[in-house]
Amino acid sequence: MDSLDKFDWTLGKKETGNVVNTRGRFSQVHEFTVSLDGERIAAPVKTEDNQFTACVNGELWPESVEVLWYLRYLNDGRLIGLARIDDMWTLIVDGKPWEQRFEFAWQPKIASDSGKVGLKYKQDMEYGVAVDDKIWDKNYVAIRDFCLSPDGTKSAATVQLESLKEADIFHFFEGVWSIAVNGEPWDTKFVNCWNPRFSPDNSRLATEIRTDIAEYSVAVDGNPWDSRFGCVWSPSFRPGTNSVVAPVRAEGKWTLAEDGKLIWDNKFVQLWNHKFSRDGRRIVANAAPEYGQWTIVVDGKPWPVRFTDMVLDPIFSDDGSKVAAVVKENDRWTIALDGKAWSSTFDMIWDPVFTPDSSHILAQVESDGKYDLAVDGNTIGINAEKMWPPVVKPDGSMVLLRYIYDGKYYRDIRQMSELVR
Repeated sequence: MDSLDKFDWTLGKKETGNVVNTRGRFSQVHEFTVSLDGERIAAPVKTEDNQFTACVNGELWPESVEVLWYLRYLNDGRLIGLARIDDMWTLIVDGKPWEQRFEFAWQPKIASDSGKVGLKYKQDMEYGVAVDDKIWDKNYVAIRDFCLSPDGTKSAATVQLESLKEADIFHFFEGVWSIAVNGEPWDTKFVNCWNPRFSPDNSRLATEIRTDIAEYSVAVDGNPWDSRFGCVWSPSFRPGTNSVVAPVRAEGKWTLAEDGKLIWDNKFVQLWNHKFSRDGRRIVANAAPEYGQWTIVVDGKPWPVRFTDMVLDPIFSDDGSKVAAVVKENDRWTIALDGKAWSSTFDMIWDPVFTPDSSHILAQVESDGKYDLAVDGNTIGINAEKMWPPVVKPDGSMVLLRYIYDGKYYRDIRQMSELVR
């Protein structure tokens, strides 16, 4: 994967693609996507022969397909999409389709550390996972959630091991669901399982499980926790350890458990989306201390502020000293930092981006149909027709902006010092 340091950080604005011309050339132009380095903009387009291909910086892929959708750039610059060829689905990478073909394929996922790509597929009324054009040796009756290990060498999914007759609840509660890793199922079976997740070192896997009609827990490498709860949410591994942490419902309220034992004294009406600081020492999560009142909890202690509309996933600064989250109040969106919301509000806002030194927050915002960049709550006046999240140089000195303005796509490098008021 490309390092951000290797990007062209030359100051100034560069026109890379004329969106108006692209829209005028084709009868259909679907959603635009841009590369992380901002050098390429692409969209699926319909050609004169009623086929689809990708238009990248105004140039077409040489091959066309029956359908092309969900174009996404990998961090290494490759462009992927889901394609239908001869009535079969596959993944296409920089214009070259996989050799594998499926009755249906969906939900592409990218391994965070390697750029390997996986997806779920249906073939001959069975389901499986393919990674980089290689399919599982075994397929299953049904499949739900799936994930890739950070290095992309492993894939896992919740799978139904055997068919059930209609209304066969007795067999269902004996357990017909499990986790398959690279196609091989665990020995243990459960009533249900959801949200598998690999450890950062790729070696272990945890998942939510249902063990009875109203009992839930977490299983790690097929071994359930001894404790049972009224419900659980997505487990994850604490960085630097083999410990697994998950929100759990105990005695009618939600709190956090680690390896089956409660670790927070406070309990909440709801608790989910927990995240770790990079060193694994701190934990933050969404919570509802009271019904209909939302906030962020840091190491078991809720922020004093409450929001009645919505609070999205919290984000730690790089050094773990600060926490920010997108919040919504009175149908207006903004960012809250360490329990204090920005005074400025917007029609829409996207996830906050901390500078490497944790001193500033950047976020893409929308107001009155125009897009802009907000820095610590203050917009900088781009008023774009479309925009993508900002990219900060690792030393924090510059920001890469990617946006469409007046029908043209721009790659715009600015000094961070000029954006901070």
